[in-house]
Amino acid sequence: MNDAALAWLTPEWPVPGSVRVFSTLRSGGASEGAYASLNLAMHVGDREDRVAENRRRLGAVLALPSEPLWLNQVHGVDVIAAGARMDSTAPTADASVCKGHGPACVIMTADCLPVLFCDREGTRVGAAHAGWRGLANGVLGATVTALGVAADRLIAWLGPAIEQGAFEVGAEVREEFVTRNAAAAAAFEANARGRWQADLYALARLELARLGVRDVHGGTYRCYEYAARFFSYRRDGGKTGRMATLVWLDTRARLPG
Repeated sequence: MNDAALAWLTPEWPVPGSVRVFSTLRSGGASEGAYASLNLAMHVGDREDRVAENRRRLGAVLALPSEPLWLNQVHGVDVIAAGARMDSTAPTADASVCKGHGPACVIMTADCLPVLFCDREGTRVGAAHAGWRGLANGVLGATVTALGVAADRLIAWLGPAIEQGAFEVGAEVREEFVTRNAAAAAAFEANARGRWQADLYALARLELARLGVRDVHGGTYRCYEYAARFFSYRRDGGKTGRMATLVWLDTRARLPG
C-alpha cells in the first residue's frame, strides 16, 4: 500500500522481477495551494524547497540507489540514454531508456500520457512523455528504437492521463493524426461545439500496434475527473503540480545475460 500519506499506483503488467515501477498520486507531499501536495516538478511555479522535499520523500519510499533521471520535457521526440554517471542538470528530452542497472527513467505529467516500456527479459526499460504532440510526432517510435530490441519483445504500460470526455481539441489536431493513420479517426468524437474529443489512450495503442508492440497494459485512468488523486493541467486552469511515473531495474536482482 502506501508509506504514511504518500500514495501511488501499482501497475498490473507481466514484467520480470527485476523491473520496478512507481506512479505517484498527488497526496503525501509538502506543497500547498494549487500544487498540493506531492508536486514533483521544479518548473511550474511551486517553491523549490517544497519540491525538493517532495523528491526527498519519494526517494525515501523508493530507496533508489541514485537520483532519478528528471527531464526537461518539451513535447518533443528526443530520447536520452540513462547512464551510471549523470550531471545535475535535467537534460532536454521527452523520453529516456536504461539498458541494465542505472538511474530510474521518470516522466512528469498532469494530463499527458506517460508510457513505460520493458523487454520481456527484464534487461532494459524506458519511459516516454506522450502528449498529443509527442504522439503525433513519433516519441513512442523513437523510444522503441532507442531500446534496441524487437518491438514484439517489449511490454508497455499506459499510465495516468486525461480522459477522452475532458480532452477537447481542434480539427487541426485530428487531421494531424488521421493524415498519418486513417484508423486514428476512431479515436476522435465530434462534440456539440464543432470540435473533437480525443482519446489519448486509443491513439497510443494505435501507434504501439503500428510499431509492433502488442503487449500493452493500463490506460484506464481519468486525471480530469479524479481531482483528489491526480493533477490535471486542463481542469486546474494551467496552474497545478506534476505527478511522476518511474521505471528502473532493481540493483538487487541479477539481470539475465
